[in-house]
Amino acid sequence: MAGLSLVELMIALALGLVVSGAAIGVFLANQQTYRSTESIGRIQESARVAFELMAREVREAAGNACSRNLPVANVLENQGQWWNQWQNGLLGYDNGALPASVGGTDAIEVVSASSGGAPVAEMTANSAQFKVSHAHDFVPNDILVVCDYTQASVFQATNVNAANVTIVHNTGTGTVGNCTKALGLPMPASCPGGQPGNSAETYKIYGPGSQVVKLRASRWYVADNGRSGRSLYRVRMAQGADQPAEEITDGVEDLQLEYLVEGQSSYVAAAPGLDWSRVVAVRLRLTLAGAERVGTDGQPLVRELQHVVNLRNRTA
Repeated sequence: MAGLSLVELMIALALGLVVSGAAIGVFLANQQTYRSTESIGRIQESARVAFELMAREVREAAGNACSRNLPVANVLENQGQWWNQWQNGLLGYDNGALPASVGGTDAIEVVSASSGGAPVAEMTANSAQFKVSHAHDFVPNDILVVCDYTQASVFQATNVNAANVTIVHNTGTGTVGNCTKALGLPMPASCPGGQPGNSAETYKIYGPGSQVVKLRASRWYVADNGRSGRSLYRVRMAQGADQPAEEITDGVEDLQLEYLVEGQSSYVAAAPGLDWSRVVAVRLRLTLAGAERVGTDGQPLVRELQHVVNLRNRTA
């Protein structure tokens, strides 16, 4: 029997190359699809983490352990700090106004009452102390909120006795200081935000079942992460020096924030004169980029996602 001719052999080799090329092309296409899908998956994961953690804190802005929209007696002496912004709950920074953030990105500070705490057991009339019903983690100089279903008060604990669970809120001591030991409304004129012409101290008795919790605050922004990219960061704010920034998730290229004010129909950017105490919702818009260059022209995949958060303390 005659063997293959040279022409037949060349045809067979050519067909083999075509089949091999097709197989390699399918493999490369599948690999590119896999890399693109993986990049999108990571973007979606970063978005879920960012939105969930940010929304959890923004949702609780200006919140307390008792009820919503309570009148507040803030007797803290040192004004102009985050602990005096609890009634507002939020403070936004637009277009890189926060020094730690990347230029062109927004940032936000959120203040609320923390979870946990302890219920009031007894409060002595016309005094600067009260007792709670069980052990707690309060320490001197903590900024605390005490509330019932009629009012809330913000003060600094000037002394804490863990043995008999007594909390003291006197004047004249503390890193921030209290302008009065009375926790009621109206506040005297000597207090920042006090009633003009009022020299009387109004004592508020918080009865058993009232709640005492710590005041907490955090700052969210986008910054360079030192790995040739950007990340979303959170800083837990404290008296004196803030805690070190926590990297929440990487790949966040931009954060844009808009706010809905009660009675309005359009969201607006942070601006001087915005009444933060009337903000009822925040629209978060994140621009995220994948880590690998699997997009068009070898660029990373980029997605813009948004999420709207209602403030529980201000909406029914």
